Amino acid sequence: MRTKHSREKHPLSYSERTYRQMQQSGLVSSYVRMVETDLHILAPVNVEEEALRLVAGVRRHIETYIRTHARFGDSLVPLPEDASAPTVIREMLAAGQAVGVGPMAAVAGTIAEVVGKGLISSGVEDLIVENGGDIFIVRPQECTVAVFAGSSPLSNRIGIRLTPDKMPAGICCSSGSIGHSLSLGRADAVVVTARSTALADAAATRIGNEADGTPASINEALKVAQGIRGISGAVVVQGKHLGAWGDIELVRL
Repeated sequence: MRTKHSREKHPLSYSERTYRQMQQSGLVSSYVRMVETDLHILAPVNVEEEALRLVAGVRRHIETYIRTHARFGDSLVPLPEDASAPTVIREMLAAGQAVGVGPMAAVAGTIAEVVGKGLISSGVEDLIVENGGDIFIVRPQECTVAVFAGSSPLSNRIGIRLTPDKMPAGICCSSGSIGHSLSLGRADAVVVTARSTALADAAATRIGNEADGTPASINEALKVAQGIRGISGAVVVQGKHLGAWGDIELVRL
């Protein structure tokens, strides 16, 4: 698989998914597109019908909340908790608060996780849900996720290996050099792993904001990663330089 970027605001509009390359996995591809949401799902069987229903439900919650809480869709800073909000909204608010960004920084990862957990509830036990490069994954076997980092010579040359005991997991990526989503940094790729895909998505944005394009800023970005509770690891790629922190296994590809 190839990872792409997280986003600070709304999901990106459709573009060529150059990172969306799957190696043989023995799973069946399903594709679900609705407005900005663009999912590639791997499962033992085609799950498009059920996934479409799940996407419609989670998007309805988010879009309805934005209509009545305008700041939710535009804020670049954390917003207060809202105990009366739907679960998906509370998770996005919590992710933003945990890392210091706006709640929409977690939107792609949140949608991927909601769809993934919904499919698990329907009996799917081997599953990868990718949403604009942000991934929810649960597999009964070891697998590797390649890191797409644009023009960096390290792009698609390194991967993150996951073992079954580390799944379900979220693997999310933010970039300041590729894609349409807002990043205040200039890293080619910041990849974060966590049990919560919403948290991984928001954290990737926050950590990426610290990477200014210089090798020295990789360490500064990883210091931020170390202070975020709930994430298991982070990788920062800038040009030919790479740094990593946490419980994360890198492999050459």
